[in-house]
Amino acid sequence: MRLEALNNQPGQPPALTPHGQAMAELPAHPRIAHLLLRGHALGLGELVCDVAALLGERDILRGAGADLHSRLTLLAGTERAARGAQGGVQRARQLSRQYRGYLRGAANSPVSDPDHSRWLGALLALAYPDRVAQQRRAGGAEYRLANGRAALFAEADALMKQPWLVIADLGSRQGQREERIYLAAEFEPALFDSVLAEQVSTVDQIDWDEREGVFRAERQRKVGELIIGREPLTGLDDATRSHALLALVRRKGLELLPWTPELRQWQARVALLRGLDIEKSSASEWPDLSDAQLLATLENWLMPYLGKVTRLSHFSQLDLSSILRNLLPWPLPQQLEVQAPQTLQVPSGSNIRIDYSEHPPILSVRLQELFGLSDTPRIANGRQVLKLHLLSPARRPVQVTQDLANFWRSTYIEVKKDLKGRYPKHYWPDDPLVAEATARVKPRGT
Repeated sequence: MRLEALNNQPGQPPALTPHGQAMAELPAHPRIAHLLLRGHALGLGELVCDVAALLGERDILRGAGADLHSRLTLLAGTERAARGAQGGVQRARQLSRQYRGYLRGAANSPVSDPDHSRWLGALLALAYPDRVAQQRRAGGAEYRLANGRAALFAEADALMKQPWLVIADLGSRQGQREERIYLAAEFEPALFDSVLAEQVSTVDQIDWDEREGVFRAERQRKVGELIIGREPLTGLDDATRSHALLALVRRKGLELLPWTPELRQWQARVALLRGLDIEKSSASEWPDLSDAQLLATLENWLMPYLGKVTRLSHFSQLDLSSILRNLLPWPLPQQLEVQAPQTLQVPSGSNIRIDYSEHPPILSVRLQELFGLSDTPRIANGRQVLKLHLLSPARRPVQVTQDLANFWRSTYIEVKKDLKGRYPKHYWPDDPLVAEATARVKPRGT
């Protein structure tokens, strides 16, 4: 489509345009055929045939800089070709004459100044619209192409003075990470307002500037991935800004929102109860509040609260906890505290926080606080056994188990020997099932 050769109609297979048919009649690559036809129409017949011939041959001035102008000078005969290049020059001249023979008729839209140097870049842009390139940094070697890729000069070149180029030949060799520019010409972007206007698209860009943290709405003129002009869009409503915010959240993830560790635990508690229901009956009264589902339904639960968000920093002012907790219908909030409590009271009387970030949930508790407890604690009406991280008095891991009864029976004796040696002042009974649990060094009265 960039070469104007195909006409795509909805519901119909692609068909050649009249221009595409004319291209097919020329014995040349489609890019070169398009270049010849458009260049001839602009009244640039001699120049376009020379350019097409140079592009169809191996470089006749290898190692002499990347500027295509120097090749045209050599082809015109104003300079003598080096002995090794004479054969290539002769072949290019012959090919140029052949192309002249194919182009007949008068130019239908001739330019007023065909001898101006700007037309070389214009012709290359006709053949390689995807290789129009803008310099990343003034005087630098790297350029960004309209196709979104990057290329650079391997060594200093006179063309590095040009902020815009069209690249006719580029590529990478073994061991090279970036593509190298081998042949190019300077380019005037003002041509996009005249003979190259069909290469320009207009895009309304409505998004949030992450670096500045503010909303941006602008109309961009683009050539491929290159922005050649922009102007602000005005009169946009709050809904447009909010939709842009949602797009940003989907792109960057829910971590843009002001989560707290406690809220992530709450989310995991709901997920646990939902998962237990689905394992049993494939349905649950507990809503799906996973990150994936929350991202898919932002319009429903987050968008109503975005009216006052005019900067990204305002995200931190959202009461995300209340927003998400409102997604639980009554009486589920009360059931959540019963079935997936935040803490569990152990035999010592301590209320130990449960960690729901893993499955199964983890209860990290000092071994002495579980004396007298025969079985592993369960939650969710007995449906979920906890994973016990048994700790030393210094809260260092001693054992991980989901079978407390088996631990008392088969492992405790060896663990007791080790702990008694390291913590001799603490209470290490021979029979943990009849001993008094304690959060102290020893139970009161012992």
